[in-house]
Amino acid sequence: MATTERDYYELLGVPRTADDKEIKRAFRQRARELHPDVSDAPDAETQFREVVEAYEVLSKPETRDLYDRFGHAGLRGGGYRPTPFDVGSLSDLFSAFFGDDLFGVGRPRRQRGADIGAEVEIDLVEAARGTTRDVRYAVAVACATCGGTGLAPGTQPTTCPTCSGAGRLSHVQDSPFGQFIRSQTCSTCSGTGHIVEHPCETCRGAGRAVEEQTLDVEIPAGIHDGQRIRISGEGHAGMLGGRAGDIYVHVHVKPDSRFAREGNDIVSTVDLTMTQAALGATVTVPTLEGDVELEVPPGTQPGETRTLRGRGMPVLQGFGRGNHRILVNVRVPRRLSDEQRALLESFDGSLDSDAYRDDEGFFDRLKSAFR
Repeated sequence: MATTERDYYELLGVPRTADDKEIKRAFRQRARELHPDVSDAPDAETQFREVVEAYEVLSKPETRDLYDRFGHAGLRGGGYRPTPFDVGSLSDLFSAFFGDDLFGVGRPRRQRGADIGAEVEIDLVEAARGTTRDVRYAVAVACATCGGTGLAPGTQPTTCPTCSGAGRLSHVQDSPFGQFIRSQTCSTCSGTGHIVEHPCETCRGAGRAVEEQTLDVEIPAGIHDGQRIRISGEGHAGMLGGRAGDIYVHVHVKPDSRFAREGNDIVSTVDLTMTQAALGATVTVPTLEGDVELEVPPGTQPGETRTLRGRGMPVLQGFGRGNHRILVNVRVPRRLSDEQRALLESFDGSLDSDAYRDDEGFFDRLKSAFR
């Protein structure tokens, strides 16, 4: 016999007066604890086989009576041999003993509905402020007529005659290595355990119907292009009353020709004439919040930047904002009249070397602009 001479009642942790329900409950608990896929004990498989053997003996009146009167010797004398089984399938073991399985596989179970993907497009200014968009999508909802059961009102499903409501069929197969229990979904009821003889006419037994719906989606300020917004419970309805899936809204932020986004900072350019750069000027520049007046000091060089603090993108789900960096571009006239050329030459001749002193190199200014 596979086990040592340990007391079967002790193995299951029940008194000798335990009834069938107590023995069954104790076996389920011990089997879950000792299964080799769960327990880390080095002798888990041996203990598991002992518990299975104990239950096999104590769950049958004839073998339990024989064991109570004569012990292990009485079982051996009576020709009892433990049933071989596959340790790797705890679910099949429970199917063999109880007609169901440990994890409910094959029983009708609630299933979560599928998720839905949707897309929405906004511009950069809307991404900075946050906005709301109407998103249209097709979604499977619970049928209003049958409430998601798939049954015609006033009817009930019948128990599947093939699997007797279990949803699965188990077969014991002999092999050179012992007996193996194979379990498969019942083909008659597709694993539900029941047959719908009078399906709902509205949904034709599906329990769900597809509808066009519109959802107001709040897009938070500071969102980046390509990010998704998850809206819980607004996806396809679940099966057999399961919770609905989610909606994932993919947000596309359209490029803005006036700005470039770098993280939470905004970068733009401002064009100055050669005269404005030399003499200084007040120019109008666009920002995410509208046009503002920018003071440009005399002697402004190409590639210099001016920073508007806190005028960039809001920090998504945080505090504060980035900056708006403005890169200065100085425009040089391409065509001059003879008189204008002469004036410029006269002006250039009147300047000394100190007029063009470099406080910062051109490439240093470029690095500052994109730092």
